[in-house]
Amino acid sequence: MKVKVSRKAIFNAAHRLHRPDWDDAKNQEVFGKCNNPRFHGHNYDLIVSVTGEIDQETGFVMDLKVLKEMIEEHVIEVLDHKNLNTDVPEFKNLNPTAENIAVVIWNKLRPLINPENQLEVVLYETPRNFVTYSG
Repeated sequence: MKVKVSRKAIFNAAHRLHRPDWDDAKNQEVFGKCNNPRFHGHNYDLIVSVTGEIDQETGFVMDLKVLKEMIEEHVIEVLDHKNLNTDVPEFKNLNPTAENIAVVIWNKLRPLINPENQLEVVLYETPRNFVTYSG
């Protein structure tokens, strides 16, 4: 029997959607307000879920306290109150779209999770815009 457990976290970060290989007009056309050269920010809601078998000894799929600590150390401390474009090495050459942020978070957490379990990252950039990545 597989069960999914989830932990929610929040962080705030600034970013600019921009491709340096495009001219200003094309960047503005594609990314609009998100291409502001002074950046803009979001209050991101993050839901990290782990799906797997229930351990017969503990009754857990995964100890949520451990998942909370992983998220704090490997995601929140790295992304919270940062400018993703300038402060986070993963985005030096990667446009910090919600899709790419979710994949970066997944890549940070995947090595820490039991390989038999599935990992899913849901990232809300706004209350109405969110992405889901599960590898």
